[in-house]
Amino acid sequence: MLRPLTVALLLAGASAHAAANTDLMTVYQQAVLNSADLAAAQADALARQEALPQARSQLLPNLGVAAGASRQDLDIDNVGGDEYSNHYYQASLTQPLFRADRWFSYQAAKSVSQQAQLEFSATQQNLILEVSQAYFNVLRASDNLATAKAEEKAFSRQLDQARERFEVGLSARTDVLEAQAGYDSARAARLTAQTNLDVSYQALTRLTTQDYDSLYGISHELPILPPTPASMQQWVETAAEQNLTLQASRYAIDSAEDSLRSSKAGYAPVVDAFVRYSNDNGGASIAGTGQASTDTELTSFGVELSMPLFTGGLTTSRVRESTYRLTQAEQSSEAQLRRVVESTRNLYRTVTSSVDEVAARRQAIVSAKAALDATQTGYEVGTRNVVDVLEAQRNLFRTVRDYNTVRYNYIINNLSLKQAAGTLSPQDLQDLSQWLNPNYDPDRDFIPQTTEEEARQMSMGGQPQPPAMPANGDSSTF
Repeated sequence: MLRPLTVALLLAGASAHAAANTDLMTVYQQAVLNSADLAAAQADALARQEALPQARSQLLPNLGVAAGASRQDLDIDNVGGDEYSNHYYQASLTQPLFRADRWFSYQAAKSVSQQAQLEFSATQQNLILEVSQAYFNVLRASDNLATAKAEEKAFSRQLDQARERFEVGLSARTDVLEAQAGYDSARAARLTAQTNLDVSYQALTRLTTQDYDSLYGISHELPILPPTPASMQQWVETAAEQNLTLQASRYAIDSAEDSLRSSKAGYAPVVDAFVRYSNDNGGASIAGTGQASTDTELTSFGVELSMPLFTGGLTTSRVRESTYRLTQAEQSSEAQLRRVVESTRNLYRTVTSSVDEVAARRQAIVSAKAALDATQTGYEVGTRNVVDVLEAQRNLFRTVRDYNTVRYNYIINNLSLKQAAGTLSPQDLQDLSQWLNPNYDPDRDFIPQTTEEEARQMSMGGQPQPPAMPANGDSSTF
């Protein structure tokens, strides 16, 4: 039986049509129901598991029957001839007693079946990560579009202000041209962001066959915490033990070892027990011989032993092939282990560093806001020029984009770390869902609101403090 990472409850209530505003779990449920890759992987796993009953059948009794009929025309010189019919019935039962090659093939099939189950489970895990990446890429693109729209609007206001100041003689025409260039660039960025959003939705459509108008947004209050446990070595050890692809590669080694034993068993004797029955009715009746039609029954039973002496090099070649296959499986597993260890270490470092980076990026937004306000005030009193204002605006929106990028990267990298460790499950999406906001409006919420503490720090020129733990004291990442 396959090892599903999903449960029936997760599939209950999955709608056939996407709602106008859709949450992460609904998208995942629709992907489970409609993913062509998952369906193909399931069919492949089920097909490969059939190797086990096929191998088992080679160890069980074989029963066969046969029947036939014929018409004979017999003519013997100087004796005579006859025309007669002949029909027969046969039945045979064979039970393998010693078939080393088949026994080891059966053991190899067990490993193949386990490998198929694990690889299908790995595909299920990969679907969880694919859905998450597609979902949060849409949110990232939505926030980037909102940022681009806000930037375009700000540059439009700056252009209007530059024109007004030019008309009353408070600024040079250069300021108008600079503002116009900034607005044109912002408008082009907004058009690109709109295209990127449309493209990002297509990944969800590919996975689910559904079209979406909007998705639940992720709250800025999502706790950004280090991985638990806070030990890289523990994560590596867990990955080495539980990573599904790595486990599957170890079953591939077991299968290759048993296949090698099966090939070597080609030199061994074969012992079968048998029971055979035949009934032959017919025969010639030739004048002067006294021979008449006969009805013959024959039942035989016993044990047969056969010993291969020379097979033209076939067995030797199969042994060499199986040896190479075993080496391939061992080296592939070793390569997979190295990749898993590397990925786990890198993801752990990335997630850990993201904790401080997200906090720093958020603080940078506060600083960029304050810098823009100060630069705008300086422009109005004549101590700053329009280029300074445009650059301050660009810096603010660039900082917002950087903050959202690292925030979404943190979420995906956290899920990727769990996948590398073999612990990723639909429950991780459920945990994330509690931080999704159905009322999230990218045009309003793409930039985090400045808290009273952040405002106080900026006004006093103090240093930012580490982010507070969640109110419920939960130390988990999601």
